[in-house]
Amino acid sequence: MIDSSYQALGPDADRTNDARIARVELDVPLQGPFDYRLPDGMMPALGARVVVPWGRTRRVGLVAGLALESDLPPERLRDVEALLDQESLLSGHWWTLVRFAAAYYHRPVGEIALPALPKPLRAVPARRARGSALDRWRERWDKMPEAPAQSVPSASSTGPVPLLAQQAAIDALCATRGFATVLLHGVTGSGKTEVYLRWFEHLLRTPTAQVLLLVPEIALTPQFVRLVQQRFPSERVAVLHSGLADAERATHWLAAAEGRARLVVGTRLSVLAPLPALAGVVVDEEHDPSYKQHEGAQYSARDLSIVLARQRDVPVVLGSATPSLETWHAAMRGRYRMLSLPDRTSGAAPPRVRLIALPRQGAPGPASARMQHGLMPPVVQAIGECVARGEQALVFLNRRGYAPVLSCGNCGWVSGCDNCSAFRVLHRGSAGEAAARYRLVCHHCGADGPVPRNCPTCGNVDLSALGRGTQRIEEGLAALFPQARIARIDRDAARRRGATQAMLDDAHAGRTDILVGTQMLAKGHDFARLTRVVVVDADSGLFSADFRAPERMFATLTQVAGRAGRAGLDSEVLVQTRYPDHPLFDALAAHDFARFADLQLDERRDAHLPPFVHQALLRADAKQVDEALVFLSQARLAAAELEAALPEDGARVTLYDPVPMPMVRVAGRERAQLLLESASRKRLHRLLDAWLDRLREQRTSVRWSLEVDPVEI
Repeated sequence: MIDSSYQALGPDADRTNDARIARVELDVPLQGPFDYRLPDGMMPALGARVVVPWGRTRRVGLVAGLALESDLPPERLRDVEALLDQESLLSGHWWTLVRFAAAYYHRPVGEIALPALPKPLRAVPARRARGSALDRWRERWDKMPEAPAQSVPSASSTGPVPLLAQQAAIDALCATRGFATVLLHGVTGSGKTEVYLRWFEHLLRTPTAQVLLLVPEIALTPQFVRLVQQRFPSERVAVLHSGLADAERATHWLAAAEGRARLVVGTRLSVLAPLPALAGVVVDEEHDPSYKQHEGAQYSARDLSIVLARQRDVPVVLGSATPSLETWHAAMRGRYRMLSLPDRTSGAAPPRVRLIALPRQGAPGPASARMQHGLMPPVVQAIGECVARGEQALVFLNRRGYAPVLSCGNCGWVSGCDNCSAFRVLHRGSAGEAAARYRLVCHHCGADGPVPRNCPTCGNVDLSALGRGTQRIEEGLAALFPQARIARIDRDAARRRGATQAMLDDAHAGRTDILVGTQMLAKGHDFARLTRVVVVDADSGLFSADFRAPERMFATLTQVAGRAGRAGLDSEVLVQTRYPDHPLFDALAAHDFARFADLQLDERRDAHLPPFVHQALLRADAKQVDEALVFLSQARLAAAELEAALPEDGARVTLYDPVPMPMVRVAGRERAQLLLESASRKRLHRLLDAWLDRLREQRTSVRWSLEVDPVEI
């Protein structure tokens, strides 16, 4: 997590009416800005979009500064071809945040700035285009149905009466002035969303104020948008996420950028939206790893939200039942203010957690034989009783597909991927696909092919599916409970447009008895009749090489357990595990996040892991892993030389040896990584600045990238 004292400063652009040079930022992997000559009569505003030549192509760039002259010789300067904006919607506040992000994550400014714009705004218009696309998008927003006129948004008039703890949190937020980072720590079902809405009502009493609500996943935006629209009928809501059609996203972005949309709901990309009158920010489920961007510039939207709030001098609320350990540590140290919601709004006790011991490998056969379709007898009984009462059950398995692997029992062949160090997963096709009913799919590179008729190695026709995915669990439940209405919600089911929402609507309406799904079902959903949750296999994160795995596992299990009993009905969570005595499950059963977090922080302190140190990860990939390792070894030598030259300040940067990544081969490329860490964030970044200059000078066929504050190692 970015410390609030960390500053990334960039030079302000020169501004003069006599400027002849435009300094333009482009979405290219090179440090800008790039100088272009301004034609006579063209004087763009800072932040305006321009079309410029780049090699043999044309690109849209942003004017980051103006100058009287360039360091380049006149014969090398090329002209700005077109000015797309007479004025800029990108304020100085926006540039400050973008420059901070570029400096902190050590990326070119253009790689942060341009992708933050909707695609139509960074696409080169056809030379024959007429009229202003911006005007057309303004008209689209203005033609949306008007909400009933209302002088003040009315969250309180339609919402439930807050509990005492909720009201205390609302009062504390409404009394907050200026920048503050607030952790709203509430158990699942404690009404964190109601606190957000009441605070928004307070902020929006200022006529021009805007508020930003970040959610971790696209799938959660519709329900938040509906709720916000219901509670603030006089306000139209701007929605910002990558799943929108290009024109729709541009319409909403423009309304937010011009201040016409005062309520903005979006995923991680919305943190970089220019909001001229920002009054407050909420990051819901702040612990969720989805807030980390993994393509292009690898920034954390959660962390940038804190920086944004500090720069704009407004409060930011981080909401979670299971805060990230970085956030929890900051709250325990007093850097963040913590507001607690210890009880469910329904008044019901949290669901009971019952640990169901799975037979371990090598255990006597009879125990294993009692399992039915991967479910232990107490689990089958609990689901049956739940359905018989007219209630709902949720069966959770964070593994989509039919089975993780297809195997030959004769020779040991398994369905490996030719392009990746991973298995191809057995998937069952939709009904009616006949010959293509089962397929083998790689979840990493997307390779997709038919199931072989016999073993490719020995010819054996008796191939076996090993393990279970959500499709196989769904099939088993249908056999166990033939009269039950079963719905599976995972990424495969979500590919059909509107399918996920239709299934969720059925579940809310009581037309579904058993829900089967992955983490898509674990957060944000409120099923009134859901009283039993089954976790099929809870052991995946206990012994992972990634030190964050237990934290993620505890968060996921807490979230999925929190779906049960939200309406006050008697509820229970059944967790199948081979390690029922593990301390993580003790804390889970006690609903005691603080105990779990404190144990994890003690381990990390002893092991010198975040949040007690700061990390950066250099990744490299090549055709052969040895090429990547050689590149990283040379990079390590350069880093060691630069580190030794830094002044002594009591904190050194540790450089670990390059190693292959846990999954070496992906999509035909082999990967390795080099970890750097230091107790001093300042020293680590000083080293990275000098080191990256060295790396960029190298000519190599190896592809490499740097991630600051990596979330997976």
